[in-house]
Amino acid sequence: MTDRPRFPSVSRRRLLIASSALATAALLATAGLSPALSADSPNNGGDITFLIDSLGDTWIPNNSAISSFQGHIWGHVTDKLLYVDAEGEVTPWIAERWEQNDNATEFTLHLKNGVTFSDGTPLDASAVVANLDIWYAGRKAEGINPIGLFPKTYDRAEAVDAATVKVFFKKPTLGFIPTLGYHGSILISPKTIAAPANQQADLSKTSGSGPYVVESWKEGDYVKLVKRKDYNWGPAAVGHTGPAFLDSITYKLVSEPSVRVSSVLSGQADVAYNASPQELESLKEEGFTVATPRYLGFVNGWAINTKLPPYDDVKVRQALQAGINRQEIIDTVYTPDWKLATSFIQSNVPGATDQSGLLAYNPDKAAKLLDEAGWVKGADGIRTKDGKPLLLTLHSNPYLATSKSVDELIAQQLGKIGWKVSIRAYDVVTFGQKVKYGSLAVPAYEVTRSFIDAGTVASILTNANNGENWFALDESDKALNELRDKIAGAGSAETRKPLLDELQKYVLEQGYFIPRTQIVQRIYAQSPKLKGEVYNGVAYASYYTATKSE
Repeated sequence: MTDRPRFPSVSRRRLLIASSALATAALLATAGLSPALSADSPNNGGDITFLIDSLGDTWIPNNSAISSFQGHIWGHVTDKLLYVDAEGEVTPWIAERWEQNDNATEFTLHLKNGVTFSDGTPLDASAVVANLDIWYAGRKAEGINPIGLFPKTYDRAEAVDAATVKVFFKKPTLGFIPTLGYHGSILISPKTIAAPANQQADLSKTSGSGPYVVESWKEGDYVKLVKRKDYNWGPAAVGHTGPAFLDSITYKLVSEPSVRVSSVLSGQADVAYNASPQELESLKEEGFTVATPRYLGFVNGWAINTKLPPYDDVKVRQALQAGINRQEIIDTVYTPDWKLATSFIQSNVPGATDQSGLLAYNPDKAAKLLDEAGWVKGADGIRTKDGKPLLLTLHSNPYLATSKSVDELIAQQLGKIGWKVSIRAYDVVTFGQKVKYGSLAVPAYEVTRSFIDAGTVASILTNANNGENWFALDESDKALNELRDKIAGAGSAETRKPLLDELQKYVLEQGYFIPRTQIVQRIYAQSPKLKGEVYNGVAYASYYTATKSE
């Protein structure tokens, strides 16, 4: 029987509210901000404060737009060509309509007229071409990265006229249209794109076309956004296209989870990001809004480094797959808001298939596989082979508040089978520097990664076309490479669907990816005075449509 992680109850938190509220008020005062102002009317005006646990380490758009933290800001300062909702449905936004040829190698985008960036530059076809080019290639020599999930098959884009863009690919690319709604695919002014990286890193100098602009910001402290009064091109899918209702949104860095939550309880702030899962039910009972949206993407789990012994042995990887009790993770660390993983991609992703049978907890099977692989259990319970212990080092992901608790529980589960598990925890910046896919020091890289189209998945699992080579396989697994190429070359969703099913089954059977749970990476605790927010396909809360009452 494992010990449950303990979290303070609401009644206990009440004792902390006064001091926490004062602490938050002091933090806001240092930024020259007022605590949570009331709206002038239910539908127009008001200021909200969103407490967040990190603001990342750079504001270069290409490098930070996919961050779980900075993506909140980019979602309000910038627009996208297309809107993707929580179910993966793609609808028009800046691109009013589009066409593609029969084999999905050429696409034509038709843009809204009259859209401008906040620096006055028109968001026209030439601006879209500039954005597509930098998403694909970045400027690596300057430290500006490509967008990881942008199609590697991109060839070029051309401005046919001011409102028409034609996009060409080297091979069929069904995922192009959905990926235009990915949170990395933010539209920024060509003037910003042309600027050197050090200027792009200054958030005040970045110009987007979104419903808010940056009024002020301080590195590692806060970002204050104010609404753009001439905005009139929001996505129709959210039921509003004109200016935002709220006057301002302030994202304030508060590292302590209990301070974030108690500040919302006391009315000093409006939203607390990454509240503890165990607090959600009591927050609901007190009338606060809680949200645990699942994003479209990978489940939370590990990409296994197959070059690092003993994980170069398929039987050891399969034992790891069978040795994790996923239901116990949900029962112990999470709540019923979380769902069991049924594949290595989320079940709400179009193209996901149910592979639950491959993820069943079976410690006897795990022990048998380790026996067959030559790992013998010693008197201390740790298995050894050739005098070396069976080791697994886990690097808890700082982007997921519950990661360390899950690691600790899994360490107990695997310890019963014979693993010796150690856990290391870094902050966001250090984690990004030290923990990378395929690093020989990292046997299991924890994945918290979103995507919009399942067809893009195969290309990043290997190193083809500058893929990310998650499992350090290079080109050694011919079966995986063949599936990758067939998926990439599929000209229709019908052709691609059975291939995606085969890919999911193969990756899990080989123990390349070890799912833990379906991911709720973004947890929101919100004042009941704030209503009308919308969660998109990557689970970001947009306050573009939100209102605040007295």
